[in-house]
Amino acid sequence: MTRVAFVVPYALPTSLRFLRAAIALPGVQVGVVAAEPLERLGEGLARRVSGHWRVEDPFDPGQLVDAVRGLERQMGAPTRLLGVLEQLQLPLALARRELGLPGLGPEAARRFRDKALMKDALRAAGVPCARHCLARSPAEVRAFVDEVGYPVILKPRAGAGAQGTHRLEGPGDLAVALAAFRPGRDSPLMLEEFVCGEERSFDSVCVNGELLWWSVSHYHPSPLEVLRNDWIQWAVVLPRRLDGGAHHAIREAGARALKALGLGTGMSHLEWFERPSGGVAVSEVAARPPGAQITTLMSYACDADLYAAWARLMVEERFDPPQRHYAAGAVYLRGQGSGDRVAGIRGLERAQAEVGELVVEARLPRPGQRRVGGYEGDGYVIVRHPSTEAVEEAIRTIHRRVRVELQ
Repeated sequence: MTRVAFVVPYALPTSLRFLRAAIALPGVQVGVVAAEPLERLGEGLARRVSGHWRVEDPFDPGQLVDAVRGLERQMGAPTRLLGVLEQLQLPLALARRELGLPGLGPEAARRFRDKALMKDALRAAGVPCARHCLARSPAEVRAFVDEVGYPVILKPRAGAGAQGTHRLEGPGDLAVALAAFRPGRDSPLMLEEFVCGEERSFDSVCVNGELLWWSVSHYHPSPLEVLRNDWIQWAVVLPRRLDGGAHHAIREAGARALKALGLGTGMSHLEWFERPSGGVAVSEVAARPPGAQITTLMSYACDADLYAAWARLMVEERFDPPQRHYAAGAVYLRGQGSGDRVAGIRGLERAQAEVGELVVEARLPRPGQRRVGGYEGDGYVIVRHPSTEAVEEAIRTIHRRVRVELQ
C-alpha cells in the first residue's frame, strides 16, 4: 500500500481536482494536510481521505513535517509528500529532506522559486532568456535600465504567475517603483529586460530528468497586459500541431532549462516568448502543473485525463505520453464595469447559436456573484475542434458576443 500526504492549503477547485486524481489511484491511501477543517473538502472527498491534519501555516516546512508525522499515526507512514501550488514547492522540498522522502529537493526548488537564481542557472546553461538584474540599490536599478532601456519588467523573486509583476514604461514609473519597493542589501529588486514577442507556455513531463512529453499554449494577450487592463478578456489556445519552427526551438530550450534547474520527475510550466524573428526567449519556469485551466485544456486536446496522469507520475513515477488529437482553447470571462458583483451576462444565446457545438466545458458567472478579478476572471468557456483555426474563430466569437456586466 502506497501512502501519500497531500498538502491542500485551502479548498480551491483546481487543488481539489488534483487531490481527487490521487485518491482515485488503485492501491493508494491519501491523507490531507490543510489549513481548513476536513468538511471544507466537501462530503464526497472528506469520506475518501485516509487522514487529515490541520496546520496553522501550510507553507511552513516545520509544520508540514509535524503534519506528516501526525498522519503517520492515523494511516501509517506516508511515502510521498505532494502539493500543486507554486508557493508550496520549496516548503515541500525542505520537509521532504527532513523526512527522508523522495521528490524535488531544496536546491532545485530554490532555483525554480527564486527568479534571480533561476535566470543565473538558465543563462549559464545557454538557455535563451531576457537579461536580468538583482538590484540592491537605486543606482543598480538605474544602471540596468540605462543598459536595456524602457520598458523594463519588475517582478518578485518568488512570484507566482504574473502576480506582483509590473511593467515600467519610463522614468515616472521607475520613480514610483523605487519609492514603493526601496531596494536594499536584504531586499533586492528583480528587474528583467522587456522581450518583444508573443507570450506562450511550454508544459512538460519529465521522468528521472528526461523530457517525455510536452505541450504548447498560446496566450492572447499576455497575462501582464490583462492584469494592467481589467476590461480585457484573456484567452489561451492549444494548437493542434506543434511542428512550427518556434515550437521546435522551445522544445530544445525547454529541455535544456529543466536540466539546468534540476527537475527530476514531475510536470512543469514554462513561460516563454516567440520573438518576431522566430527565435525564443524563456521567461520563467515553475516546478508544478500549469494553472488557469491549462491542464484541463491539455486533457481535452489529447482525449486524456492529465490530472490522473499527474497523480500516477508523482506517486508511481509512471507516465504514458498521450497524443494530441484536437486544438483546444479557453476564454476567461471578466466582468465589465465599475461594480463588484455580477449583474448578468449578455450575448450567451447568440454565442451558443454560433459556436455551441464546439463548447466542451463552461463555468459561467452567476448573478450576484462577487467579482473575482485577476486574469482568470469570473468564469470560463472551453472549446475544442480538430482545426486550430476553428478554435481561434470560436474564441473570437465568444469575445465578441459575451459580456459579463457588473453592478
